[in-house]
Amino acid sequence: MKDIFYMKKAIEIAKLGKFTTYPNPNVGCIIVKNSKIVGKGWHKKYGKHHAEIYAINMAKEHARGSTAYVTLEPCCHYGNTPPCCKAIFLAGISKVVIATKDPNPKVNGSGILWLKKNGISVKEGVLENEAKCINKGFFKRMQQGIPWIRLKLAMSIDGRSSLQNGKSKWITCKKSRIDVQYFRAKSDAILSTSNTILKDNPSLNVRYNELNYKKLKSYNIDKKRQPVRIIIDSKNKLTPFNKFINTKGKIFLIRVKYDNFIWPKHVRQLLIPFSKKRINLNHLFLTLGKLKINNVWIESGPTLSGSLLKMKLFDELIIYIAPKLFGHYSKPLCFLEKYSEISKTPKFFFSNIQKIDSDIRITLKKKQ
Repeated sequence: MKDIFYMKKAIEIAKLGKFTTYPNPNVGCIIVKNSKIVGKGWHKKYGKHHAEIYAINMAKEHARGSTAYVTLEPCCHYGNTPPCCKAIFLAGISKVVIATKDPNPKVNGSGILWLKKNGISVKEGVLENEAKCINKGFFKRMQQGIPWIRLKLAMSIDGRSSLQNGKSKWITCKKSRIDVQYFRAKSDAILSTSNTILKDNPSLNVRYNELNYKKLKSYNIDKKRQPVRIIIDSKNKLTPFNKFINTKGKIFLIRVKYDNFIWPKHVRQLLIPFSKKRINLNHLFLTLGKLKINNVWIESGPTLSGSLLKMKLFDELIIYIAPKLFGHYSKPLCFLEKYSEISKTPKFFFSNIQKIDSDIRITLKKKQ
């Protein structure tokens, strides 16, 4: 029971890095001696100390003979920082309790093996599922090569995404739109299409001024940090003169061929092949995985949404539902094929339902 107690604390502090650690995972560490917590730390930012080092630095001489609780297997290789296993050994920690192995091929059990070979007792698998849950994107990228994909949609209670004339501002209430900012802030990338950019003129960035900083004070959020914005632009509709292009932050344009424009330094064109007259989405997400993107937040119109749903290329479907009626002349939530059997339609299960002011936010996952 005590292992579960301390590991829960390690998982809670690991979450403090959820806005800042990209492309690294969120990791927490608690060091315990004589039933007292003598050190704690979490990975705060890519390139900075890992959780174990912060905890060891806090514990100082009290680390000798202690037990460390770590949410992810300590590394034993040199990367941007020295190996944590060696630091654990030098600190004199006698036992390490680990929630889950690191899926990174550079680690993946080698850290555990190193600790055991050097006389440190190791216990694995304490709250393993809970520890994996806070790093869904990192685990998926390491194991499948593609990011964790959240598809966001907003609709009226009759399932419409905009009026017949295309107007969609605003379907949802202000608090729902602020809620979206939190999801954007936690994402490594925001994906949309050039059609959405040209129609709605969104910035697709995090509006930090709308976030509750009293609530987020402990997360060390960098207000300058913006997710990568990825725009599917297969027909090269966007130009360097579009307002969207001249906003701050890295932009990837997903295309089939380059154009002749000179683009700003923050804009990069990525060539992705066609499949059935559309950008090959499987190829796109594999490319994003190679670029170390763990979590993608998608905001788009009914065409891309329909493609993602048909291909089951998403992990979570997040729908904001407003108590409004648009009528049957309005545009649907997504474009799907014409089904003749209910048994053949896409199926989901509810994983979360939450009321946000006048709206409801539902989170769905696909049935396997």
